[in-house]
Amino acid sequence: MFDLRYHVASLAAVFLMLVVGILIGVGISGRGFVEEAERDQLEGEIAALQEDLETANASVEDLELRQDAAADFVESAYPVLAESRLAGRRIGLIVLGPVEQGFTAFVERAVEDDAGGRIARMRALELPLRVDAVESELAGNVELGGYVGEDELGNLGRDLGRELVAGGETPLLDALEDEIVEQRSGSLVEPLDGVVVVRSAEPQAGPTSRFLAGLYQGLNSVGVPAVGVEPTRVEQSAIPVFQRYGLSTVDGVDEELGQLALILLLGGANPGDYGVRDTAEGILPPIEPLPPRE
Repeated sequence: MFDLRYHVASLAAVFLMLVVGILIGVGISGRGFVEEAERDQLEGEIAALQEDLETANASVEDLELRQDAAADFVESAYPVLAESRLAGRRIGLIVLGPVEQGFTAFVERAVEDDAGGRIARMRALELPLRVDAVESELAGNVELGGYVGEDELGNLGRDLGRELVAGGETPLLDALEDEIVEQRSGSLVEPLDGVVVVRSAEPQAGPTSRFLAGLYQGLNSVGVPAVGVEPTRVEQSAIPVFQRYGLSTVDGVDEELGQLALILLLGGANPGDYGVRDTAEGILPPIEPLPPRE
């Protein structure tokens, strides 16, 4: 909803500035500074702009009606569509930055309370990456020496991402968890059936950016659903970054529409980008019926 209203306001502002500029021109021309033919041309441009604005408003109103209808449908059908869809599935939650309880709670409730899954582990990574501390720890471990150096940060992030999803033996996480993890829950023993990524920190640059690029690739390389999510209102969206590295995405995960999209993706729906913003390819993935219960 917020995204569309922002779009309408921006569109109207653009047209308003154009019309004001033309009106000023017409006012000047009325005092004799330009020819009558040019005055007629300016008035014609105003009429054309007004027609364009009316058409744009009608299109946005149609989109809002469709979005409202989808939201109404999900509100009434959500409990049935979500129930048991993730039953028995182990889901990981990776937070890039500090844990914001109101934010991660939407993911936890959707996975566990609504869909019957389980958050098997959560890791909140401290950003920006403390490169010197990480390098020092790696240099003191003969088996991990190949990851030393800023040129290896992408490979380090990739293999850490794989360990976070695959579980089992996790030599990198064993060595570096105290240096890169700010908050944690759940063990690393079990493999995951899906992973959710949220970003609470500001966008990163330099060495941390290279590390995160590798991390996204690693999370997305194990063969289970990997989904980047964020709430409706954010200062700077992480969705384009998640998309760049092949993660499925969901905007508006603080609303039932986004929560259902997340549940469907984690349950094996077609990977893609879902939500109500212009970065989404659709509101929801196709909804496949669950197999009958035995």
